[in-house]
Amino acid sequence: MPAARGSQMMTGVGSNDNTRTVYSTETAGKCPVCGWPQRNCQCSSQQKRRDAAVPARLAAKLRMEKKGRAGKTVTVVYDLPQNEEFLKDLSQKLKRGCGTGGAVVDDTIELQGELRERVRDLLRQLGFAVKG
Repeated sequence: MPAARGSQMMTGVGSNDNTRTVYSTETAGKCPVCGWPQRNCQCSSQQKRRDAAVPARLAAKLRMEKKGRAGKTVTVVYDLPQNEEFLKDLSQKLKRGCGTGGAVVDDTIELQGELRERVRDLLRQLGFAVKG
């Protein structure tokens, strides 16, 4: 019996079925950021999309969120042009106008607090059509 048990243990230890790469510095022709092949990298197309032109007629939508923020309310402005400079500038104007903090997150602007009415008024003054 001890020999059979020993041979089973050797088979389990020596087999390479259960081995997998945990970490590798080799990219194997893939983009390290998005994971797509380098010749078809999606990072460059996302950069082009993030620098989209700002249309003449702008519409913004408002919503309130609490989920995932420990019960704190956040005013979210979304459906805006995907232009990084435009979003950053608009975020600064809204934060100054409301006297609160906030950030640009994934093509949306998040402002701390329940400021829907103030944000609606500020956006209308800036020439936006506001929904929500």
